[in-house]
Amino acid sequence: MTCILGKKLGMTQVFTEDGKAYPVTVVEAGPCCVIQVKTLDKDGYEAAKISFFEVKEKKLNKPLSGMFKKVGVKPYKILKEFPIGGLKVGEFLTVERFVKGDRVSVSGVSKGKGFQGVMKRHHFSGGPGSHGSMFHRAPGSIGASSYPSRVWKNQKMPGHMGSEKVTVKNLEIVDVKVNQNLILVKGAVPGAKGTFLEIKKED
Repeated sequence: MTCILGKKLGMTQVFTEDGKAYPVTVVEAGPCCVIQVKTLDKDGYEAAKISFFEVKEKKLNKPLSGMFKKVGVKPYKILKEFPIGGLKVGEFLTVERFVKGDRVSVSGVSKGKGFQGVMKRHHFSGGPGSHGSMFHRAPGSIGASSYPSRVWKNQKMPGHMGSEKVTVKNLEIVDVKVNQNLILVKGAVPGAKGTFLEIKKED
């Protein structure tokens, strides 16, 4: 697995040589410093903890600050662990690990929509819009009376929508700008501008 952390900068469009336009998401990815390496002998599994987005030391608590001092690197805001081996502490992961045409999975926290009803949240069809109907956007029945005399778990009802981790798979990398640490991904990815993303490629 090849992975990197990044930040969503926004969307634009890219034109091909034959004049077709494709929507792309611009992601500032890396450089990500390897902070910790888990080994099979010591920890029972192989993994690497990588960091992204530099911050001031005063914004971190003492345990995190001490972790960065131990490695001898600047403090970072985002820390994520990935099941990858063959890396060393202090090594930097850059966009050079990706090339045009790669297929990647992008994970991030989706936009928060607040408290929403069943038509927006679960795509219920709703009731008639006119002709004396008094049933428009309500959910309707949520269970039977005598049995089971309760509401089933996971019943689709109004509630908080969005602000959850979403993964979009099989997105194509349209371009990689190594000098600017940018990856252009075809299509949309989760979250608003400034959302931190995980980009993973299966080797």
